[in-house]
Amino acid sequence: MTDRFTGTDSYIATDDLMMAVNAAVTLERPILVKGEPGTGKTQLAVEIASSLGKPMFEWHIKSTTKAQQGLYEYDAVARLRDSQLGDDRVYDIGNYIEHGKIWEAFESEIQPVLLIDEIDKADIEFPNDLLRELDRMEFYVYETRQLIAARHRPIIVITSNNEKELPDAFLRRCFFHYIKFPDRDTMAEIVDVHYPGLKKDLLSEALNTFYRLRDVPGLKKKPSTSELLDWIKLLLAEDIPPEVLRSDDTRKAIPPLYGALLKNEQDVQLFERLVFLDRRTGPQ
Repeated sequence: MTDRFTGTDSYIATDDLMMAVNAAVTLERPILVKGEPGTGKTQLAVEIASSLGKPMFEWHIKSTTKAQQGLYEYDAVARLRDSQLGDDRVYDIGNYIEHGKIWEAFESEIQPVLLIDEIDKADIEFPNDLLRELDRMEFYVYETRQLIAARHRPIIVITSNNEKELPDAFLRRCFFHYIKFPDRDTMAEIVDVHYPGLKKDLLSEALNTFYRLRDVPGLKKKPSTSELLDWIKLLLAEDIPPEVLRSDDTRKAIPPLYGALLKNEQDVQLFERLVFLDRRTGPQ
């Protein structure tokens, strides 16, 4: 166990990414991680916790999520119902306070990792509503008149898919890192972690096909790392030989089991049209 993040056996982290994580920890600031879907942003928090031996708290944001829910929620309806039923629980309002993930992280006896996942899904004011709590590492529970202060400042990992711009005031308080899409060599390392026995010729042809697909202009959704791993799993399960994937030019049929790589009909039709045009304009 170490105090510095150096990646794990199951997660290939670039030097830039490791440097960014350790800088955020040193500065005691949240690390804001952006990048294409499927580049391992969410998994990063899990691997930091595993690498540093720290507990993990995950708060996955939806479009309806409010900042208050990360702190706590007061269930007034349940208290009213219990009062009508004559339940003695109503005399302790704390029975109706549900702890949020930030509260749970603040109470951790060991410095935890707190993941705030896909923050850009929420309302535009959501990040600003958390500024004070994340700055001061404390918040007030008005119903019980408690001040909840963090025992240890969590290592906070915030992910964003760039669905909307985040407020400047929030950005100033974060250490920013953009996870670039893995190049071919890095991707080969990632695949090797998941499929260490994969034959080199199959890996080479799979990567050729994968990056050729990503380079198709106009794709609505480019295939991601996780989709490549799924596709390779299917190639192995179906015992697809490397020569089926091999092509000396771009005039080739759509790859086998393409449903693991292309996830909407527009992209499938686009690729099929390009293959058709290549065949018509290519050498006869």
